[in-house]
Amino acid sequence: MFVVVGGLVAAACGGDDGGGGTAASVDEGVRQGVESQLGSSSTTAGEATPQPTSMEQWEALWAEERAAMVARITENGWGTSADGATLTGPEGYTVDLSTCPAEWSDTEGLTDTEIKLGWPGPLSGAQADFGNMPRGAVAVLEHYAAQGAFADSEGKTREVNVIVRDDAYDTARTLPLLDEMLDSERVFAVATMISPGGLSSYDKTNARCVPQFLTTGHPAWGDPVNHPWTTNMILSYSTEAVLWGSFIEQHLDEWGGNATVASLVMSNDFGKAYDASFRAFIEQSPRAADIEYVTEGLEPQAATITDQMTTLAAQQPDVYIAMLAGTSCTQSVTEAAQNGMKEELEILFLPSLCKASSFVGKEKVGGDGSAADGWWIVGGGVKDFNAEALDDDPWVAATRKVLEDAGYDWRSSGNLGWGASLGWQLTQALMVAGELPGGLTRSNFNLAWRTMDMTNPALVEGVKFNMNGNVDAYIIEGADISQFNAAEQRWEIQTIVELSGESDNCAWDPAAGACG
Repeated sequence: MFVVVGGLVAAACGGDDGGGGTAASVDEGVRQGVESQLGSSSTTAGEATPQPTSMEQWEALWAEERAAMVARITENGWGTSADGATLTGPEGYTVDLSTCPAEWSDTEGLTDTEIKLGWPGPLSGAQADFGNMPRGAVAVLEHYAAQGAFADSEGKTREVNVIVRDDAYDTARTLPLLDEMLDSERVFAVATMISPGGLSSYDKTNARCVPQFLTTGHPAWGDPVNHPWTTNMILSYSTEAVLWGSFIEQHLDEWGGNATVASLVMSNDFGKAYDASFRAFIEQSPRAADIEYVTEGLEPQAATITDQMTTLAAQQPDVYIAMLAGTSCTQSVTEAAQNGMKEELEILFLPSLCKASSFVGKEKVGGDGSAADGWWIVGGGVKDFNAEALDDDPWVAATRKVLEDAGYDWRSSGNLGWGASLGWQLTQALMVAGELPGGLTRSNFNLAWRTMDMTNPALVEGVKFNMNGNVDAYIIEGADISQFNAAEQRWEIQTIVELSGESDNCAWDPAAGACG
């Protein structure tokens, strides 16, 4: 059922229940940065430094960058205070360790030979392909462990033991698994892969003083003041929504001065973050009266999207945005080709989570792959790990070999490559933490994230990878805007927007469904 309110059309799943309004607001720093760069005539709006051309050069660069981070930390005297009561970092980053539970240990989950991490994720169900993320990450972590990478300043060299459990993309299963990992397994740190699970657990992990790394882009993870133990690893969904909105806004006049935007929105906190952020952009846009927004909801475990896509097609939209994940991305492409949206619409967007060509390649969409030709994406700055065009990229080639050696066919899932990139992130944070005074501890691991400033090999040139204490809480703020070339089976970058340091922190208000 659709409800029309002031140019916005809300489905039951989207925004609030009041008929289309939203408490969310647009981050002005992000908006202004996007608007200033999106119209750039150059392919890369940010300053792009050429990347290394061999793995030897990559490893040398990372060693230099880690050393610079360690030097910055030690020279500023950041770290755990002598009395063990306070952790300090850059730009006012402070954690009161005296509030941690009485039984808390800074080295829980560590032995002299092992680092124990917990990782619940979807290994079954409609979103089971995301289970390849922890598989890819573990392969990279074990690769580096075999080289002795996790030797710390205290003389201990450790392996990594990642406990992966199936939550089937169901928060009701995620939370008991997290409890098991915290209370029984006593892990050093935990991952969380779904936004609802993160929102339901990050108060607990922070109260327990347990590092938690989130593999989703919900904006709530950018809250170093209230949730100092929680860090994000990918582009924020709210930034992605601003990029969609700005792109549409800048092209409206080419489409006759107005447009109807249709979105298929996953009916959980992940989809709602996209929807609320995009809705806020429209409401605050000077072209709000020229944009009509219609949505349909999709349950995360839905097997098909035909009914929802048929309903959206009947609204005769000009733009389609898939606020989805996993198999639904491929289904968006095939359904749009079958119901006429592919030919009739001005623009069709996939979400950043579906950047890999394994979601849109001809093996998935069928035939010659033309169903995916011309689709757009705000790609989160991530390289298309599966594309033949990157066969000569040294990091991609080497990491494909790591996955093959671990028994995985990297061609089978883009999430294997994405997981490998997350494994690289964890590897670097663990190595920096281990090089700090006192060696690897939970506090040092947290500090390593909050001072992170490295060159991420999984990102395209021009997209930065950094945090800075309390003033820059999002590790990736840049993105490519790319279009799929079916003939060459790859995403072609049209422009890059780099917004490092522009995003405001987000103290998430669950009642309002927005940053406070």
